[in-house]
Amino acid sequence: MKRSTFLIVTITGVYSAILHTAAWSVNNFLMTGPKAYLTYSSSVAAGAHSGMEECKFQFGWERWNCPESALQLSTHNRLRSATRETSFVHAISSAGVMYTLTRNCSLGDFESCGCDDSRNGRVGGRGWVWGGCSDNVEFGEKVSKLFVDALETGHDTRALINLHNNEVGRLAVKATMKRACKCHGVSGSCSIQTCWLQLAEFREIGNYLKIKYDQAHKLEMDKRRMRAGNSADSRGATAETFHHIHASELVFLEDSPDYCTRNASLGHQGTEGRECLQTGKNLSQWEKRSCRRLCTECGLRVEERRTEVVASCNCKFHWCCTVRCEQCRTLVAKHFCTRRNSTAPNHIRQRSRGHRR
Repeated sequence: MKRSTFLIVTITGVYSAILHTAAWSVNNFLMTGPKAYLTYSSSVAAGAHSGMEECKFQFGWERWNCPESALQLSTHNRLRSATRETSFVHAISSAGVMYTLTRNCSLGDFESCGCDDSRNGRVGGRGWVWGGCSDNVEFGEKVSKLFVDALETGHDTRALINLHNNEVGRLAVKATMKRACKCHGVSGSCSIQTCWLQLAEFREIGNYLKIKYDQAHKLEMDKRRMRAGNSADSRGATAETFHHIHASELVFLEDSPDYCTRNASLGHQGTEGRECLQTGKNLSQWEKRSCRRLCTECGLRVEERRTEVVASCNCKFHWCCTVRCEQCRTLVAKHFCTRRNSTAPNHIRQRSRGHRR
């Protein structure tokens, strides 16, 4: 049967387009296949969106804070980078797409898939058997590959790294799945349980991949063989390098740039003007050190700004069905990174490069 092209989308602002449209949009994206795949496009867009939102959360108080250009710069043919940060972008985006497709399948949004009952009836362990309605991650994995991996049309080292990191994201979805069980027996004795697998919260997947990011491996490639492009020699060098890398580990090729300073061509805004945390309840040690990391170590000073916040307060329930609140105004102190005075001593202008973020 003749294959037809059903979806061709070309844009330059990938992530911003995802925010404002319901269509899956990626640079020079070409999707071919059965017409049924058009059904999945909105889920793919939502998955990519959730992946980038999780990226923003995970890096919210770091020098590189997953800017909106992150996905664009990791896929654009001329601007593709292979840093530790873009490895995370590929993994979390791929995980987001697979996660959303799997969840929507379980919710009955697609006619073409349903529960994964392939193991139902088998003994899973002592006192329990497989049953119920497991989330169909095999479906989510298959369709997400068709959409996400289609971005990489080459066979050079960068493309293979991106494909590898896409797979790390999909493996993370599987690795974090939870077993849920229901008891059976006389008078609730729970003599045997029926169990199934379900998706973890996406935050848990983000946490899992953040650990992988911290442990990512830098590939040491033979530059002479890499310059051969798509030649057999280049592919051979890449294959040799990947032979020692576990399938679940993130990999990168280039050291991270200096995220302290602005670089418009690479889409890095620098840390000037960024908010940091100094006080607050339940702050982690990483959050408490954000002002030092974002400001002082980047040669900037911490400036406190007091802003007025208006919020509802003293709310009361009135019979029958209304809630009335007052509007309370409070002053809140926030801290931002700003330029030091020109007379500031040079010895306090520190800048950290490489993996420090």
